[in-house]
Amino acid sequence: MSSTTKQIFFPFINPNEPEMILAALLVKNGQFVSPGDMLCTLETTKATQELISDQEGYIFGITAQAGEMVKAGEFFCILSPNPNYRLETQPPIETNLSEFPSKLRITQPALKFAQERGIDFQSLPKNELITIEKLKSLQANNVVEEFAIPDSWIDPEAIIIYGGGGHGKSLIELIRAAGHIQIAGIIDDGKSIGSSILNIPVIGHKDHLQMLYQKGFRLAVNAVGGISNLADRVSVFESLQSVGFSCPTVIHPTAWIEQSAMIGDGSQIFPHAYVGSDSKLGYGVIINTGTIVSHDCGLGDYVNLSPGAILAGEVKIGSSTLIGMGVTINLQVRVGEHCRIGNGATIKRDVPPNTIIHAGAIWPS
Repeated sequence: MSSTTKQIFFPFINPNEPEMILAALLVKNGQFVSPGDMLCTLETTKATQELISDQEGYIFGITAQAGEMVKAGEFFCILSPNPNYRLETQPPIETNLSEFPSKLRITQPALKFAQERGIDFQSLPKNELITIEKLKSLQANNVVEEFAIPDSWIDPEAIIIYGGGGHGKSLIELIRAAGHIQIAGIIDDGKSIGSSILNIPVIGHKDHLQMLYQKGFRLAVNAVGGISNLADRVSVFESLQSVGFSCPTVIHPTAWIEQSAMIGDGSQIFPHAYVGSDSKLGYGVIINTGTIVSHDCGLGDYVNLSPGAILAGEVKIGSSTLIGMGVTINLQVRVGEHCRIGNGATIKRDVPPNTIIHAGAIWPS
């Protein structure tokens, strides 16, 4: 048996979605497990993964139960070779979630390194993987970056992309395909100013928004998808609006939108999506690749439909609800506000607000 007592943390299963559902808890405190045994099943809106034991030992200190929301990098349990292990005498390192940014991607060794040295998580770059080497580099080069924007770049009709992660890359490609909007640059707190993403320069961080507006930029697109925490996406809209930026709707040329449909400002319609007759989309809605929104549907503000979701006619989705990949929602169904519908779920009846439905589920069960 291994002589090592180890702490187990929830892994990142989707780089853009650090929050997830503990869909199934497959062990209990005091249980013996062998290498290869499954400890739990985790779900995001775009992925499902089992957490596997890599050594034998006894489970102690489980911190979450099935159905609860957990976060990548958060402590899950202890795996010890000692069946009489006393958790209270050897407390694990725990992540203070109030101080742990929702977009922070950090390896388990780097997490422990940062906690032992009291590094402020809020100061770390977002949307890039933080390793021990990266932490050491940041500590050695703690400088404030500035980027001089040539006057020739300033165009009130050019658009700034706020966010340089995966969703930001997709938006760059979408806007390029549309062909009629110039991209001025990218705002991203986690990227080095002067670097580039898909050959688009990073021209500032959140603190530079006022300066960019004063220079003459007026348009911005929100590239924070909000899958992990929708409040992050809403916060970006609020930050842009408070400065004075407008958020136009962007539509890929392969998307089809019926003439009678109404699309709210700040919405994003991706390749091969369909929006049917007399459908109404609120502010900041995401209609992802291959999604079908049939006739007479209504989507509240900030609704996010993942790739391949299908809404039958007269479906109503409450604001700030996230719909996973390949979800099917039947005719005339109402889904409440702030719901999370997992990948591949089938929704046959109305869903109350704040409901979580697991991937592959049939609602009602």
